[in-house]
Amino acid sequence: KDIANQIARGTQKPGLWNAVGRGSLGDAIRVLSQATLVLTNDSGLMHISAALGRPLVAVYGASSPQFTPPLNEASRILTPHVLCHPCFKRTCPLEHHACMRSIRPEQVVSALDGLWQNITAGSVS
Repeated sequence: KDIANQIARGTQKPGLWNAVGRGSLGDAIRVLSQATLVLTNDSGLMHISAALGRPLVAVYGASSPQFTPPLNEASRILTPHVLCHPCFKRTCPLEHHACMRSIRPEQVVSALDGLWQNITAGSVS
């Protein structure tokens, strides 16, 4: 939660709302149904966002979009390009977390900005 708050403060994006650790699943679904754009990891909330038709950027770490992609055409997927990917482990067995460290913040911002431009141009609903 503390790290998510640091990230949210550092983005300086108007309208950004950090929902980490807040509310129930029902609350999350209601919020996601109204979201203009979602940034998420490979999670249940990613799949809910996709099912709701929300444009999203999904960041994959140890998992793979080949097995669990967001079923939504208005999505951008960021995956690591490291030899140990995908390992599907909850804890890095090599203790270097290369899969998450290899995805740079600039890549995430670029994916969000690109999708945002499509949304504002009306090519994504």
